[in-house]
Amino acid sequence: MKKEGFYSSGEFARMAHVTVRTIRYYDSHDILKPSFVNESGARFYTDEDFTRLQQILLLKFLGFSLNDIKNMTIGDMDYHFLSDSLEVQLKLVRDKIEQLQLVEKAIEDTSGEIREYHTVNWNKMLELIHLTGMENAVKKQYQNATNIASRIRLHRLYSVNKEGWFPWIYRNLELKNGLKVLEIGCGNGMLWKENIQKIPDSISITLSDLSEGMLRDARRNIGQKDKRFEFEILDAEKIPFMAETFDLVIANHMLFYCEDLSQTCREVARVLKKFGRFICSTYGKKHMKEVSELAKGFDNRIVLSAENLYEKFGKENGKEILKPYFHEISWQEYKDKLEIQDAEPLIAYILSCHGNQNQYILSRYQEFRDYVKQKAGKGYDVTKEAGIFVCRK
Repeated sequence: MKKEGFYSSGEFARMAHVTVRTIRYYDSHDILKPSFVNESGARFYTDEDFTRLQQILLLKFLGFSLNDIKNMTIGDMDYHFLSDSLEVQLKLVRDKIEQLQLVEKAIEDTSGEIREYHTVNWNKMLELIHLTGMENAVKKQYQNATNIASRIRLHRLYSVNKEGWFPWIYRNLELKNGLKVLEIGCGNGMLWKENIQKIPDSISITLSDLSEGMLRDARRNIGQKDKRFEFEILDAEKIPFMAETFDLVIANHMLFYCEDLSQTCREVARVLKKFGRFICSTYGKKHMKEVSELAKGFDNRIVLSAENLYEKFGKENGKEILKPYFHEISWQEYKDKLEIQDAEPLIAYILSCHGNQNQYILSRYQEFRDYVKQKAGKGYDVTKEAGIFVCRK
């Protein structure tokens, strides 16, 4: 017997213009499970399932494997998540367009040389192979960006401090006309996009990142025509600028990712002018501790991070790490906490972490979802412990 508000497998497949076999395949591979199965084994789906099926079909159209899709979409029926996801998908489409334009030019150049010189420029061919091999890197960038979006969204929705992290950071930069500024590990440039109207007119800002994809996003977010900005792909351990070039260097939540942190600090100090400032942000050991406790309460084998980033560079040890390279060092804390009233963004946050959680959650997803809803249903407070070290050369 069919339940009110539910669609049979056949109706569901016809709505999406796919076959019933496709629906059954997604079911058997735990990509899209039915919301209801009756006593005889008939499967039924809801409008929420249809929204998720549309997301799956779009990701499949964009070229992702079913394993990619499973990891990206499991249980995410939150419209905020879908909005974030579609924004990142749009960036991916733009990246693919740029990539295909480069491939088109490489093919045209190679064909032209063969016609004119009757020989093959193997360097051009290797460049073509490299361009067509960018697919996995783009997918990885998509996954990273989706994860970042999930984490940012939780803070955006439930932070008590209404100033916001990026406006707070910007205020502490104390920017003025004539300064030369370098940000290492700029990511997608949101620090500048969110404060674009406040930036002085006569200032030089170099945004840098090791990731070409992130730097491309930063260019899009800020705009190619803004003459105040330059964009550089660089390794923070080998900054390609002369000594005493910059008045201010910024590292927002990135020092704990450096393989050789001492070398990075040495390079920052080298490119800073005398009395120049280095502003770097990080976390303390209490940051988001309730989220880890929540995940462990579901399964004590879950570790949300393979390493505690604050142990490499955090509130507790940062001053000692910076002391050999800078004279004045002070810690300024961003006073905030999360007051969470909805389970869905919290679930998305947990699934986005870099630990082993998906190994223990995805196969028991509905159980995990119910568990988090029960815990967060009456409100769930989460400690935030983050801030900046302000250093002077």
